[in-house]
Amino acid sequence: MSKFTLLIACFFLVTFVTVKSQYYEIHCKHFIYGYPKGSPITNDLIIRDSYALSSNDSTKFADWVCYYLDSATISGNVSTSRVWKADPWLEENETLEPDDYDGANSALKTDRGHQAPLANFKGNRDWHTTNYLSNITPQNSKLNQGLWKNLEDLERRIVAVYKEIYVMTGPIYERKMPNLPHADEEHVIPSGYWKIITTPISNDSLLVAAFVFEQTNNTSQKLSDYCISVREIEYRTGLDFFNLLEFNLQELIENERSCDWLYR
Repeated sequence: MSKFTLLIACFFLVTFVTVKSQYYEIHCKHFIYGYPKGSPITNDLIIRDSYALSSNDSTKFADWVCYYLDSATISGNVSTSRVWKADPWLEENETLEPDDYDGANSALKTDRGHQAPLANFKGNRDWHTTNYLSNITPQNSKLNQGLWKNLEDLERRIVAVYKEIYVMTGPIYERKMPNLPHADEEHVIPSGYWKIITTPISNDSLLVAAFVFEQTNNTSQKLSDYCISVREIEYRTGLDFFNLLEFNLQELIENERSCDWLYR
């Protein structure tokens, strides 16, 4: 390879790395000290009143979903329902459609699992967008109706105590999972899920709890048994959290494993 060719190759490599790692400061009520960094630049960033998410063109699911909860958000008496729809803000080849899930429950024992849960938005007129398939993944039925639901219920109880919380959640891809039997788009089903719950208690002081669940083989029904550090989630997903927080505080918060405050 000539020096000129090598120089051009290095230029494009540096340019690619720079662009790929670009972090845009986006202000949104669902983000606390920034949004998760590390998703492909080809992802679609969608911000709604109920949540914000980064939709991955390759997997057809969101790399992360962020949502803000307070008493007004969760305490309404809106009559909600599950009417599944393809996300109207995404192209047909970027997301799944309702009939892609046909036969999935009987073949794979999966539900249409919400990332931002429908039950958390009874006070939000935008609740119906939680049923868009960009916010849904094929989630193991036992997980969806068990530990995952229990954690969603806990989120609402925490709001009653701390007045407001921020939640970040998303999939993990650590092993190959069987595809939806009738989907006609290429997709990748998650092997597990993570969730980070945060509440601010003073300036630059946060309470943070992080969890990871596998799609199957969750042997314990105690949520505390799945509590881990934010740093481990970063390691397992390639994402980076709390990017706008001062570095030393970020290091302290992300390396700590602490979920006890959720049960006070």
